[in-house]
Amino acid sequence: MLEAVGFDLDGTLLVVDRDRETLLHAACDRVGAPRLSRAAYLRTHRARQDGADREAVFAALLADRGVDGVDAAALADAYDALITEATAPLAGADRLVTGLRGRYGVGLLTDGPVVTQRRKVARAGWTDLFDAVVVTGALPAPKPDDRAFTALCDALGTTPEATAYVGDAPEADIAGAAAAGFHAVQVLYEGGPEPHPDATATVERSRLVERLPALLDGLE
Repeated sequence: MLEAVGFDLDGTLLVVDRDRETLLHAACDRVGAPRLSRAAYLRTHRARQDGADREAVFAALLADRGVDGVDAAALADAYDALITEATAPLAGADRLVTGLRGRYGVGLLTDGPVVTQRRKVARAGWTDLFDAVVVTGALPAPKPDDRAFTALCDALGTTPEATAYVGDAPEADIAGAAAAGFHAVQVLYEGGPEPHPDATATVERSRLVERLPALLDGLE
C-alpha cells in the first residue's frame, strides 16, 4: 500500500518560463562578467552540496576562470533576481499537495544548497505545505544517490516500496528513485526529455494537478 509521495522541486512544482542558460548569461551581462556556461555552473553547484549558496558557487566559478574585478555576491544577486522573475509555482500545486496530505505523507526532496532551495520554498509560500522538506545540500550526495532518497523516507517515516517519487529529471529523479526502490513517476513537458525506461508511470506537467491523484491510486 502506498503511504507517501515525494516531489522534486525545480522543473516539477516550480516552473521557469525561460531557458536557464539564457538567464545565467543575462546575469553575467548585468554585472559585466564573462558569460559562464550552464554546464560549468551545474558542476560547481553539485560539487558544493553543503550550506553554501549561489554566491559561493559563483565565487568558485569566477576563481576557476581567473576572473578579477567581478563581485560574486552581485552576480549571485543578479541571477537570483532573474530566476525569481522567471519562476512561478505550477498552477494548482499547493492544492494538489494539500489534497494528497489527506491520504499520504507528502515530502519534498530537492537538490542544491540548503539556503538557496529553502528560500525558493519560502518564496512560493510553501514553508508549511509539506510534511517534510529534504535538501540534499545537507546530505553526503545529491540525487540520484540512494542516500538522498533514504533521507526522504526517514523524514516521512516510510519505506521505499511504500513511496512514490514525482520528478522531471530522467537520471536524478527517475533512475535514482527507481534504483532506491521507489515508484518513480516522471513528469513530462514539451521540449523536455523522453520517458525514462525506469519510470513506473508518466504524466504531463500541464495535467499533473488533475491526473496525479488517480495515477497514485493505481499504484496502491
